[in-house]
Amino acid sequence: MRRTDPGIVDWLLSGDPSIRWQVMQGRLNAAAAEVEAERIRVAGEGWGAQLLAHQDRQGTWAKGLYSPKWVSTTYTMLLLRDLGLPADHPDALKACAVMLDAAVGPRSRGGLGWASETCIAGLVLSILSAFKVDDDRLDRFADHLLSEQMSDGGWNCQYRRGAHHASMNTTILALEALIRYERHRARHARRFTAVRDAQRRGREFLLVHNLYRSHRSGKVIQRNYVRFAFPPQWHFDVLRGLDYFRDVGAPRDARLADGIDLLRAKQGPDGRWLLEHRYQAREWFEMETVGRPSRWNTLRALRVLAWWDEDNPPKTGLTLAPG
Repeated sequence: MRRTDPGIVDWLLSGDPSIRWQVMQGRLNAAAAEVEAERIRVAGEGWGAQLLAHQDRQGTWAKGLYSPKWVSTTYTMLLLRDLGLPADHPDALKACAVMLDAAVGPRSRGGLGWASETCIAGLVLSILSAFKVDDDRLDRFADHLLSEQMSDGGWNCQYRRGAHHASMNTTILALEALIRYERHRARHARRFTAVRDAQRRGREFLLVHNLYRSHRSGKVIQRNYVRFAFPPQWHFDVLRGLDYFRDVGAPRDARLADGIDLLRAKQGPDGRWLLEHRYQAREWFEMETVGRPSRWNTLRALRVLAWWDEDNPPKTGLTLAPG
């Protein structure tokens, strides 16, 4: 993370364990053992413990794999992934087994069952890879995403229904899934040439749009792309996109500068970023309040700017609002 007011760091550290371990790792460069000790606390207290308490004996949440939103097994596991629940946690692995068996069980004929829709396949592969499920059936999800990539480099869950242009939403889900899959199952070298190429083409699709603008008119594609939400669920926004580019260590392409300027412009005078939006559906609980300073958005914004500013020192007064 970039240098910032120590008070902001203290504010972040006063939050949930899921925030603290990431600050310790990224901002304070704490020893790996200290970071891991804090990360383990995600399961025992705070938001992580609250989510785990809602898991049923079957290993699912809300008695559903993908719905109801946002409390089903998929979306609860997605949030636990982002909180940093340790990959070997038994409750998470139980849920992963249920999800995988339901999609690609012994009677499967090669499809993905309930997870065959491209967005869902991306979410599920991302979760299974993040929790390091060691099962060859994960390869089916990766192959499915590779087969669904469109000629413009992105993905769209409506592709098989006639869509001619990729979706930012589906594309970020596919990209997040494929990088986690690559890191988890890197031993499959033959497949990984295709996996890496697909990610490169997917990133180019986002770059062509400067993360949020029409490649034809330059106008903002959707209002929600410039409103920072957490959790973003299946939705794309500029902060999520920038955090993905940071996570993969992508080159600091000049076409990201528009999004970086937008990110800087949204920093408040107190050095924090607000929670600007929430996607409405059922929730287990409310982590943060819309319109108030957000530890999640501040944490992610600071680490994005730290990555960007390594080779791109900020220029005083340069801020561009979307238009």
